[in-house]
Order: sequence, then structure tokens, then C-alpha cells
Amino acid sequence: MGAHVMLTARRAKQLEEVTKKCLKLGAGSAHYMVSDMGNLTSAHNVAQEAITKLGGLDYLVLNHVGGIGSFGSFKGDMDAVLSSNNVNFLSYIQLTSTALKALLQSQGSIVVMSSLSGRIGAPFTTSYSAAKFALEGFYSSLRREFDLNKNNVSVTMAVLGFIDTESAVRKVGDKVTMSASPKEICADEVVKAAVLRKPELFYPFWGIKPFVLLRDWTPTLISNILDKFYVLENIQ
Repeated sequence: MGAHVMLTARRAKQLEEVTKKCLKLGAGSAHYMVSDMGNLTSAHNVAQEAITKLGGLDYLVLNHVGGIGSFGSFKGDMDAVLSSNNVNFLSYIQLTSTALKALLQSQGSIVVMSSLSGRIGAPFTTSYSAAKFALEGFYSSLRREFDLNKNNVSVTMAVLGFIDTESAVRKVGDKVTMSASPKEICADEVVKAAVLRKPELFYPFWGIKPFVLLRDWTPTLISNILDKFYVLENIQ
């Protein structure tokens, strides 16, 4: 739809392919920058380069995940906790901090990929879940600051379930019995929520929203229901 985009990831070849696809699908321009979100200086440089290349910023979409931790029981590995915190939380804040002035000038939007694991603690993903809880706290607080200060910048939290991305299916596909929701529909819903400046998106709605609504009323029941989705013999 004529958008000018800046993409980032660690793999140059994939970035080049996605950039070409963006142009084929109608982007006004498409740029990319190889970066590791585990390095906060690198995250800062990406946001700064985007502002420089694009001449400003209307949308900041925070959609990366990583860290050295695996899907499994917590065994006291602090390196995994720190790695997850850097990639899945602090780099989001760094990107936002660097982009903040540009977003205030454009009265733009911040779109954050969260998870049901950021609303209800999930077993076997302790570090990831902690980072998502932290994101929820930071960006819900930031949204209220924007409102109180009359800064017309929107913050959309996308609370997602199990999506059939390559990395998600590879990591947990044989460890849970729930069906993965299609990433293409998920992407469409995220874009719609961002353009409409909605504070929250739940996808898939009926797989996420009821659990969030009932969490505080029947926490034990909700935990028992969710626990039935795990294939324990495949989890270490």
C-alpha cells in the first residue's frame, strides 16, 4: 500500500528476500539492516538508521524474539535469563527510546508483539514469559503517560497465542497439543489493529480472550485447563 519500510534481522539473505517481496507487493521503498537485538547498541543503530533513511517514523513494529534459552524446565541458568531479557524486553525499550522523538513528531504508533504468556505465566518458558510480562507493564504504563500528556501516540499490544511461524513450530510443535493459528491472518489482524490504533489485539480471539478474562476469577481452573495442552514426555 505504498508504505516505506525498514526491516531488521540477523540473516542478510532472508532480509534481502523479504525486502524484494515488500517491493513486489507495493511498498513505496524497502530497506534492511542486519542487526542482533541482543546488542542494545545495535538496536539503537537500527532505529536511528530507519529515521534517517525514511525521514521520520510513523510506525514502530516490535516483533522479534530470541535468546539462548530453550523450551524446557527452568534449571537455574542465569545466562539464559539475561539473554532473553536483552532480546525480548530491553531491546524493545531501546528501539522505542531511540524512536520516541520521531514518533512524537509524527503522532505515530508503537505496535508490540506480546503473548498469552505475558498475561498468564506459562511453564517451560519462564524467561520468555517474564520478558512478556515486563513488556506489558512498560507499554501499558507508557500508553497512560501519552494519554495524560496529550501526546497522540498510540500503543497497540498484540496478545498472541501459538502462531505457525517457522521458529514457533520448530521449538514447541511436538511439545503442545494445541493447533497453531495461521501467521498470515495474524499479520493482517495486527496491521488492522495498528491502523485503527487499538490498545489491544487478542489473536486468536476465542483462544486467548476467555482465559485472560477468567484468570483472576478462577486461576486454578485456568491453569489446569492450559496445563492439559503440554506433552510432558517431550519436554526436558
